[in-house]
Amino acid sequence: MASVEEDFPRGGTAKKPTESKIVVQRTEVDNLFQSNEKAETKKRKGAVKDDGKKPKKPKTGKGDGLTLNAAAKCVEILHIKNVKEGILMLGCVKEVTDFEVTVSLPCGMQGFLSIKNICDSYTKLLSEQLESADTEEICSLPHIFYPGMVFRCVVAKLDVTKGGSLSIQLSINPKLINKALTSASLKAGMVLSGCVESVEDHGYIVDIGINGTKAFLHKKAVKDKHNPEDLTVGQYVTSQVEEVKNDGRVVRLSVIPPAVAQACAESEQGWNLTNLLPGLLVKATIKKVTKHGLILDFLSSFSGQVDFLHMEPGQTSSYTEGAQVRACVLYVEPSTRLVGLSLRSYLLQPATRVDLSPAGGDRIGEVVQNCKMTTMHHMSGAMLELPDKTLAFVHRNHLKESNEPANENRVLAMTEHTCRILDFSAMDQIHFASLRKSVIDKRFYRYHDLQAGQVVEGTVSVLLNHGMVVHLSDHIKGMVPRTHLSDILLKNPEKKYIEGMKIKCRVLSVDAENKKLYLTRKKALVESSLPLFLSYTDARPGRVSHGYIVCIKDFGCIVRFYNNVKGLVPLSELSSEPVLSPEEFFYVGQVFKAKVLQCDPDKAKMLLSFKAAAEGDTEEAATAQFDCEVGKRLEAKVLKKSVNGLEVAILPDEVRAVLPTMHLSDHLSNCPLLWESLQEGDVVSNVMCFNKNKQNITLTKKPTVRWSLEEGVVAKDFSEITVGMQLIGWIKNIMSYGVFVEFPYGLVGLAPKSAMTDKFISDTITVFQPGQTVLAKVTNLDEEKRRFLVTLKMSEVISPEGDVQTRLINGLQERKAVAEMLAVRENSDLRQQLAALSIGQKLKLTVDTAKDCAATFKSDDLAGATILATKHHVMGVNLTPGQKATVVILRVDILSTCVHVSLLPKLMAKKKSLAEGSKYTAMVQHIDRDFAIISLEDTAQLTVIQTSSHLNETFLSESEKLKAGMSLAVEVIEPSCQELQGLSLVSWQRTAPNRQRTISENQTSSKGYCFGEIVRGKVRTVKPTSLQVTLEDGSTGSVHVSEVVEVADVCQGSFPTASVKVGSEVTARVIGGREASSHRYLPFSHPKFTYNIPELTLVPSKLDKCPDLKAVTLKEKINRYKVGEDVTCFVSKFNPVRKSLEVTTDPCVTGTVELLAMITDPKEASHPEKLYKLGQAVHAKVVEVIPKPQRFMLSLTGVHKLEKNSVALGIVTNIQPQVGLLVKLPFGGMGTVDVTDLADAYRPNPLDGYSKDKLLRFFLFGEEKGKWQLSLRPSRLNPQQAKPAKDPEVLSVDQLKAGQIIRGYVKSVGEQGVFIRLSRSITGRAQLQQSTKYFVNHHKVLSEHLTPNTLLTTKILSIDKEEELVHLSLLPEDTGKPDVLPESLGLPLRLIGEEKKEHDTKKKMKRAVSESEQKQEESQVPKKKKKTKKAKTDDSDSGVEVYFREEEDKEAEEKPTSNSVKQVTHSSAGPCRLQVAAGFSWDVGLSSLKPASAAQEGDSSDGEDQDGSSKPQKKSRHELEQEKKAAEKALVQRETELMDPSLRPQDAAAFERLLLASPNSSLLWLQYMAHHLQATQIEQARAVAERAIKTISFREEQEKLNVWVALLNLENMYGTEESLKKVFERALQFCEPMPVYQQLADIYAKSDKTKEAEGLYKTMVKRFRQNKAVWLSYGTFLLQQGQSDTASALLQRALKSLPSKESVDVIAKFAQLEFRYGDSEKGRTMFDKVLTSYPKRTDLWSVFIDLMVKHGSQKEVRALFDRVIHLSVSVKKIKFFFKRYLEYEKKHGTPQSIQAVKEKAMEFVEAKGTEAAN
Repeated sequence: MASVEEDFPRGGTAKKPTESKIVVQRTEVDNLFQSNEKAETKKRKGAVKDDGKKPKKPKTGKGDGLTLNAAAKCVEILHIKNVKEGILMLGCVKEVTDFEVTVSLPCGMQGFLSIKNICDSYTKLLSEQLESADTEEICSLPHIFYPGMVFRCVVAKLDVTKGGSLSIQLSINPKLINKALTSASLKAGMVLSGCVESVEDHGYIVDIGINGTKAFLHKKAVKDKHNPEDLTVGQYVTSQVEEVKNDGRVVRLSVIPPAVAQACAESEQGWNLTNLLPGLLVKATIKKVTKHGLILDFLSSFSGQVDFLHMEPGQTSSYTEGAQVRACVLYVEPSTRLVGLSLRSYLLQPATRVDLSPAGGDRIGEVVQNCKMTTMHHMSGAMLELPDKTLAFVHRNHLKESNEPANENRVLAMTEHTCRILDFSAMDQIHFASLRKSVIDKRFYRYHDLQAGQVVEGTVSVLLNHGMVVHLSDHIKGMVPRTHLSDILLKNPEKKYIEGMKIKCRVLSVDAENKKLYLTRKKALVESSLPLFLSYTDARPGRVSHGYIVCIKDFGCIVRFYNNVKGLVPLSELSSEPVLSPEEFFYVGQVFKAKVLQCDPDKAKMLLSFKAAAEGDTEEAATAQFDCEVGKRLEAKVLKKSVNGLEVAILPDEVRAVLPTMHLSDHLSNCPLLWESLQEGDVVSNVMCFNKNKQNITLTKKPTVRWSLEEGVVAKDFSEITVGMQLIGWIKNIMSYGVFVEFPYGLVGLAPKSAMTDKFISDTITVFQPGQTVLAKVTNLDEEKRRFLVTLKMSEVISPEGDVQTRLINGLQERKAVAEMLAVRENSDLRQQLAALSIGQKLKLTVDTAKDCAATFKSDDLAGATILATKHHVMGVNLTPGQKATVVILRVDILSTCVHVSLLPKLMAKKKSLAEGSKYTAMVQHIDRDFAIISLEDTAQLTVIQTSSHLNETFLSESEKLKAGMSLAVEVIEPSCQELQGLSLVSWQRTAPNRQRTISENQTSSKGYCFGEIVRGKVRTVKPTSLQVTLEDGSTGSVHVSEVVEVADVCQGSFPTASVKVGSEVTARVIGGREASSHRYLPFSHPKFTYNIPELTLVPSKLDKCPDLKAVTLKEKINRYKVGEDVTCFVSKFNPVRKSLEVTTDPCVTGTVELLAMITDPKEASHPEKLYKLGQAVHAKVVEVIPKPQRFMLSLTGVHKLEKNSVALGIVTNIQPQVGLLVKLPFGGMGTVDVTDLADAYRPNPLDGYSKDKLLRFFLFGEEKGKWQLSLRPSRLNPQQAKPAKDPEVLSVDQLKAGQIIRGYVKSVGEQGVFIRLSRSITGRAQLQQSTKYFVNHHKVLSEHLTPNTLLTTKILSIDKEEELVHLSLLPEDTGKPDVLPESLGLPLRLIGEEKKEHDTKKKMKRAVSESEQKQEESQVPKKKKKTKKAKTDDSDSGVEVYFREEEDKEAEEKPTSNSVKQVTHSSAGPCRLQVAAGFSWDVGLSSLKPASAAQEGDSSDGEDQDGSSKPQKKSRHELEQEKKAAEKALVQRETELMDPSLRPQDAAAFERLLLASPNSSLLWLQYMAHHLQATQIEQARAVAERAIKTISFREEQEKLNVWVALLNLENMYGTEESLKKVFERALQFCEPMPVYQQLADIYAKSDKTKEAEGLYKTMVKRFRQNKAVWLSYGTFLLQQGQSDTASALLQRALKSLPSKESVDVIAKFAQLEFRYGDSEKGRTMFDKVLTSYPKRTDLWSVFIDLMVKHGSQKEVRALFDRVIHLSVSVKKIKFFFKRYLEYEKKHGTPQSIQAVKEKAMEFVEAKGTEAAN
C-alpha cells in the first residue's frame, strides 16, 4: 500500500478500504444502474471454452500457448446477424443526447451507448446524485463525447426493438474492453483505452479495467486539442503505457495524440488473439487478394481480413500478395477469432475524429436516378456509382424487397438503377443506399420532406406527460403537444389515443436540422379550408385563417399559426363585447378564426382580430375591398379543373370562387363541352355570383339565371318569397317524392311529384336532369320551418316573351365559342378548318365507303376528320367508293372531329329567299342533343331550332322527342339572323293533331289583363268579403271588400259589399291577379306578366285615368302602418284554435287581433266570434308591425298598449304559492298578483277559487323588470262601489306603527323565525321565541304547522324604518288568538318571569356544587308541565340556538331528571362498556373496530340521525365536562340497578333502545348481530347488518366498514359462495375498495380458504399495483403459507410496479417477513444487500439489529454491531448504536465482552478527536 501512496502524488487523506469495498458490492437494487458483470463473465468463460471445439481454429503454435486463427474462406462485411455480445469494435460518435450516445459502427451498423455503460466510477457518481441532491455536479454526456470521436467499444447486449429489429447496446466500460488483459500482461508502449476514475491534484487515476492495477495519468502528459479543459470523471481516454511498475500493479500513462495514434502494436508487447483490441495499428502483409477484399497476416502469424469497404479507394492496384501495409484493427470477434482490419487513411492518420458528413454535403433521403452498378459482392451487397461519380453501397438486404427471394444477377444485369440514400456511414465514409421500391416510394423519408401545413397520417407511438409521439414512418416521428391533442384540453388522453392507432394530423412546424417535428390534432386546424399562414408574407391584411392561442396576457391574446408565425389580438379586437380579463373567456390552445389587420413581414409583427373574423363573412369576402355582390357581372380566371366544376379566382382581386359545370350553360349538352374547352389560366367573362356564404362564393354563367338576377326577378331572402311569385332556378336534387329546385341567394324549394309536370309520371328520375334550368312558381309557404313548395307545370308558369329564341341564340353562340377555343388551343389545322365550316355549306368530297345504311367521305383539306352521311341522307343516290360528290353540311362536331353531311337532292337545290312572317312545313333532318337541324319545304334552306320549346318541357317517352324525318309547322321570325350565322330564326310547333297549345298561342287567344288596365263587367256574385265580376271577354275578375268603396266613407259596423247588387254593370281597374287553382292573390307587377284572374278595384279615386297607378309590394304596404294608428279593416275569419280574429285591410294584407285585444268584458270570452260578422268594417288600432314574416297585430278595444294605473283583462297562466298568480296580459305583457292583493279581506286559503286559463280584470300598478304588478282588490278595480277594506293595502312601512294588530300570510319559516307577508313589498318577521309560548328545539316543528300562505294575526312589536324591518309577535297574549302550535304536541312551556330568574341562579350554582347535590336540586325544579312525549327534533346542529340559549340549557337539565333511563342516550360510554358475550366469534374485524368517540356521538352534526335523542347544543367546555361526569355517574347508578354490570341486553328491545342513542356505533350493531347468531337466527342477523349499513352516517367510514366486515364474515361462515360474492361487490361500491379486499383476504386466510385468498390477492396486486401495503400483505400471506420462492418472485414484481423511491422500504419489509415467517438466512441476505447499497439508512440498521437479536446467534449479532459502529454516519447516530451494543452485551454477554464494547467506544471518540484536531 505504501508504494502505491508514493506513486500517486495526490492531495487529501487516504480513503478507507471499507468504503471502496462497499462500492464493489453494489447489489441489484437500482434498476437503472443494474450491473450484469457477473452474468457476462460467466458467459465469456463459457464462450472461450467452446472455442476449442470449433473446427476453424485447430492450430496451436508456440509453447507460450499463443492461439492462431485460420483465414476466412470468403471476405464479407460484418452483418448485424453475425454480431454477438462481447465483440469488440471501433466506433465513432454520431450524435450525443443527455442519456445516450448514438455510435456509427463499421459496415454501416449503428449502436447505442447508454449513460450507465460508461464506467463504474461514473455510474457511482450518478447513483449518488440520484440519492442525494447535494453531491458535486457531474459532467453530462455531451461534455464527455463529441461528434466524430473514435473509440473502442464492446457489444454489451443485443436488444430486440418493438419493430422486431436488433438494437446494439454498447459499453465502453474498461472492465469489459480490457477484460482479456491482466496486470502481468501490461507492457510499455501498449495503447489502452480507459475512463477517468477520479481527479487528483497532479493528475488523474484512470480506470483501465484491470484488477489490482492502478493507472495514473499526469496532467502534463495530457495534450488533447478536443478537450483543452481538464478531464472529468467518466471521460474516455486513449493512452499509451509509459512505464509499468511493481509487476503491473502501477502503470503510468500519457495522452499525446500523435504519439498515441502512430504507436504500432508490436508482437513483443504480448498482443495475442484473446487480448487484441480494435483501434490498434499493426504492420501487416497481404496474404491473398480476392474480389471481395484482402486477407492479411499481422503480428507474426495472425490472420485478418479487409473487406472492400475498408480498402483505400485510390490504391486498389497497389494491393498485391506479399505487399507490406499499415492496418488498423476494426473489430475483433473473440469467439470465432475473426479479426477485421481497415486500410482507410482516416483511421491510420494521427487523428481521433472522423467526418460525420461527406464532402458533397448531406444527401440522406435523396432519391437518385441513373445510377450504375459497378460491382456485386454476393455475400455483402453491391457498389453503385451515382451520376456525380460518388460511390454508394447497397447492402444485400436492400437489393430486393424484404419479402422477395434474392436474385442478384438480375439486379446486376439492369443498366440503370434508382436508389434512395439511406445514411452516411462515418466509419466506412460511404453512403449506404437502398434499391427497395417501398423505400424509394416512401412519401416521407426524412424531415426535409415535410412542410408546415401538410396534412399527414401517422401512428400513435407513445403518450407522454407533455404530449404524444406519432410515427409518420419508421424513423420520422413528430410530437403532438398536450394542448394540441384535441380542440379542448384532454384530462385523460389515454382514453382517446391507443398505441398503434392511425390518426390524421397537420404539421405545425418542422425543424429538419434538429429533427424536430410538431403536429396538431385539433380538428379545427386539421380540417380548416382557410388559407394557411406559413410565413408573414402569407398574412396579407384582410385575410382570415385559423390560429391557436399560445399565450393570454392582460393586453390581449397571442395567436400562433404555422412555422412560428404569430400575431397579437389586442383587447379591443377579442370580441364585439368588451373583454377586460381575457383569461376568463379564452384558454391556451383554443382555435379561432383570426383576421389580419396589419402585418409587417420585415419586423415579423402582425396585428389580428377575432371580432372582424367573426363578423366578416369569409376570408374570400374579406380578402380585399372588392365586394362580390350577388348579381354583379364579373370576370374570373380558371385556377383548377375538378370533376364537378372549375375553381376560379374573381379578377382583379383573385377572390376564390367556384363555377360548377352545370352552371356553364342553360343547355346541359353544352356544359361538358365548355368545361372541356376551358383550361387553367383561361379568363371566363360574363359570370355572375348567385350565392355566397361563409364557405364559398358560387358563380353561374347560365344566361337565363343571369337575366333574372339583372332584371331583379329574384327573391333575396325567404321573407321576400310570396305565393304566386315566379322565379328562375335549376334542378338541385332529384328524389322519389319530387325535385328540389335551387334559386339564387341559396333558396331551395321543393316541387312535389304532382307539381312537376302536367303529365302523369311514375318515376321522377326520368323527367328532369340535375342542373337543368327551370321556371318555377311558388305555391305554398311554411313560415315556421322556412320552406316553400313550387310548381314546374307548363300550364301554371308563364315563359318570358322571346325566351325560346333567346335561349337558342345563346346556346349556338356557346357552341361557336367552344369551336373557336378548341381551334386556337390545339393549334391543329384540322380543327381550325372545321371551325370555319357552317351549316348549309356545300363541299366537294370523295366517297370513301358506301353501304346501304350510310356512307363515309374523305377530303384532302379535312385530313383526319370523319365525314358521315346517314341512311336517310343517301336515299335515292347511288354512290361508289372513289366517286366525287357534292354534299351539304348538317353539323360539325369539333371535339370528335366529325362532320355530318347530306346528299338529299332537295337540300342540294338552289336556295330560295324567305320572307318574314311566312309559314312553312319543315322536316327535321338531324338531331344534335338539345338542337335540331330542319329544312324548310322546298326552299333548300336549313336552320337550327331547339328540341324543347319551353324550359320546363319534359319528354317522358322516346315518342315525344323530335326525331329525324318528323314534320313541323314553322313561321319565319327573321329570314337571316346575324347570331345564327345567317340562318333564319323561326318559331315552330308540331303538326301532330292532339298537341297542347304553346304558350305563345295562349297569349294571343286570351290576352289576359295587364296591371292598370281599365275593364268593364257585370257583377256575378256578392260575398261578404269579395265580389265576382264577369268581364266583357267572358273571363272572371274579383273585387276585394276593401276595394269596393273609398275607405274614408266606410262606417264602423257596415258591410261594404252589401251596397253592390248582383247583375249591376261596373267599371273597374286591374290592380293584380289571382292564381287560377288556389285563388291566391299575386302581387307580381312586372309589366310583361298578365293575369288569368285579374284582381280589380271599384274605388272611384283609383279609376281616374290621370293618376299613374303604382304597384306597391306587400313589404311597402305593411311598413306604411304605424303603431298606435287607427285603421279601418274588414273581418275575414275567426280562428277557433288560437281564439284570434283575422282582419284584412287590403287584398294581400291580413292582420291578427288576439282574444284579449277583442273584448273588454270577461263574459264575452266564451263566444267572441259572435261579436263580429264576416265582411264587417271595424276600426282598429295598430299594436305591432312584424316585417318578417309580414303581418301585423291590431286591437279593437281602443288601446294599443298597457298603461300604469289602468284596468286590463288578463288570463291566469299559473298559480304559485310562493308568488301568487302569474297572468298573461294583452299585447304580449306578463304580470303577477301577490297573495295580499287578491282581496280586500284576507281568506285562509287565498289561492283557492283561481284556476288556470281563468279570464279576469286586473288593476295595473306598474312595471318592474318587464313584469307588471297587478291587483284584484275591488277597492282598486271599482273604487266608487267598493266597501272599505278589512285588510287595507300597506304600501310603505310608514303606514305601520308599533302595537298595531295586522293580518298577513306566512311566507316561510326558518332558523331566524317566521316570515309573514304583510303586503307585496313588505315582509315582517316573528322570532322563534315571539312565535309560540311553547319551547321548540328546532324551527322544523313550526314549519310543519305553519305552511306558506297560512293566515295569521300578528302584533307589531317594533319597526326599523331605515332597514325597513318589521318585528312581529304571534304570542297569544299579544294577538288574543290561540297559540300557533296545538297543545296536543305536548311541548314544554317556555319559562318566563320568576321561574326564569330562578333557573338562571340554578345555572350559576351548578358549577360550584358537587354532582350528587346538583342532582337533588334539579329534582326540585318546579315544572309547568311534565313531558309526556319525546320532543321530535332533528339532532342537527342548526345554529338556531344563537337567539335563545338560556332556555335551551334549562331544557337540557330538565330532561335527565324527568327520566333517568333516558340518560343512557346522552353518552356513547354506555354502549362502549358492553362487550360481546361468548357464543359467536367474529374472527376478524372486532379487534380493529374503532368505536366513534363519545364526543362525536354527542355533537354529531349529521342530518341523517333523525332518531337520535334531543341533545344539548353548544355548551362551554366546562359545562360539557360537568355534564359528562353527571352522565357517567348516572350510568354507574343505572348499571348497579341492573343485576350485573357485565350483563349485556337480553332482548331486542334493549338493543333498539341503545341503538337509538348511538346509531353510529358499529360495536353495538355487531353485538346485536351476535345476539341473533347465538339463537342461530341468521336471517335476522343479516337484516340487522343491512339496517346498520343504512343507519350509520356516511361520514363514519370506519364504522360502516366494520359492519361490512362482519357481514362478510357472516356470509363466509353461514352463507354460500354466491351470497358472499354479492356482499363483497356491494361493499366495494360503498366503501374504499382497498380495505374491503384486504379484509376479505384476511377472512379467507383465517378460514383456511387458501385458494380463494390467493386468487383475491392476485386481483389486488393488479388493481392496486401502486399500493405498497397490498404487496406486503400478499407477501405475508405467501410466507405464512410457506411459499418462500413465490414471495421472492412477488418482490421482484413489486419492485417493478412501485415507484423506485419505495423499493428500499419494500425490500426491507420483505426481509422482515422472511425473518418472521420464512427463512431467516434469506432475510439476512436481503438486509445485507440493501444496507450495502444504502449504508446511511440507520433506521434499517436498527430494524436489522432487532431481528438478528431475536433470530441470530451471538456471534452474528456481534459481527453486525461491529459493522454498524464503523459506518460513516453522524456521531449522534453512532452513539445510539454503541448504546444498543452495550445494552445487548449487558443482557446477553460477559463482563469481558462489556469491557470490549466500552474500549471500542473510547477508540471511536479518540479517533474523532484527532480528526477534529487535524
